[in-house]
Amino acid sequence: MSNQCVRIFVTGRVQGVFFRQSLKAKSIQNNIFGWVKNLQDGRVECLLEGTKENISILVEWVHQGPANAIVENVEINNEKFNNEFTKFDVLY
Repeated sequence: MSNQCVRIFVTGRVQGVFFRQSLKAKSIQNNIFGWVKNLQDGRVECLLEGTKENISILVEWVHQGPANAIVENVEINNEKFNNEFTKFDVLY
């Protein structure tokens, strides 16, 4: 089982629809650590660390988001895995 770190930018109607809280719950459920935050330009950004298998589950979920979200685009960037997180945070 290898580890992975990805930075994801999600575009669409993704603020004000519980995207961050839903992503946090899904991340905790799948043993993913990192953070998620809203950006000034209306996107959501997240940094996720975990196993490749669990990251792929989150990436699949991000393409749809919670019920009221409308995801228009998902940009995924691989980053160096640093094992720097011990929990998942919603940043403000």
